[in-house]
Amino acid sequence: MVDFRSRSDRIFDRINVALLVVVLVATLYPVYFVVIASVSSPTLVSAGHVYLWPDGFNVEGYSYILRDKRIMFGYRNSLIYAVGQTIISLVLTIPAAYALSRRDMRWRGLIMFYFVFTLYFTGGIIPFYVVVLKLGLKDSVWSLMLPNAVNVFNLIIARTFFQSNIPDELLESAQLDGCNNTRFFVSIVLPVGQAIIAIVVLFNVVQNWNAFFHALLFINDQAKYPLQLVLRRLLILNQLLSGGGEGLEALSPEEIQRRQLLADLLRYGTIVVAIAPLMILYPFIQRHFVKGIMVGSIKG
Repeated sequence: MVDFRSRSDRIFDRINVALLVVVLVATLYPVYFVVIASVSSPTLVSAGHVYLWPDGFNVEGYSYILRDKRIMFGYRNSLIYAVGQTIISLVLTIPAAYALSRRDMRWRGLIMFYFVFTLYFTGGIIPFYVVVLKLGLKDSVWSLMLPNAVNVFNLIIARTFFQSNIPDELLESAQLDGCNNTRFFVSIVLPVGQAIIAIVVLFNVVQNWNAFFHALLFINDQAKYPLQLVLRRLLILNQLLSGGGEGLEALSPEEIQRRQLLADLLRYGTIVVAIAPLMILYPFIQRHFVKGIMVGSIKG
């Protein structure tokens, strides 16, 4: 196969590939290191002997994590919060984004201004807490779903996507055939917007799966803790037991060392447990993610 590119183009492509490889390694290696460190001997990890492959294979950390029933309850709660908030966000964000993309919508510029205004100016943590408290949402699952139901960043990307992919002529043609706005939205806008819907789903799931601050702020009932709070509590308790908790003086030096090694394993194991669902989810929507994020953020 003949390469018709100029010499400068080939050099440019090679530089790009080299830079992308560096970025790829810098991005993936920390995740890979956490995975191999979670199944390696903590002593060897601390000594710097673990680089590319696990050393001193050890799954005691995972065994301890998976035996704890609170982990399964945390997974269940995080799944409920992530799925519930994502559904609410889709119901509110996608119709709003489509409406704001329509040039015939009255006062759309003013409405969009109020949305964008919240990106730069917020009331802060204390007013936010007071609002949640006065609405009676504290210590309920709704305190983690409703306050952030609409993400303005997602709204802007979705609006730009619809502006770029659904021309006014398509709507006019559908109206001539007797199609009203609701049918047009359901039959044409939603199928065309599958890519941007996948983006909104991914962003909301990641945001809610990794969130722990709002749960720490609003949730008191441990039965409602999301996974992140469960793992945080598990890690803190184990560190206290290994580093100076009550009754530690009654333990043998061997038991103290075992607990310290277990605490080191848990640091890596909890990270892997927390990110595993997202790593499983991403490949299924990667194709839509690339298309949606490029069209929604650059065009228009």
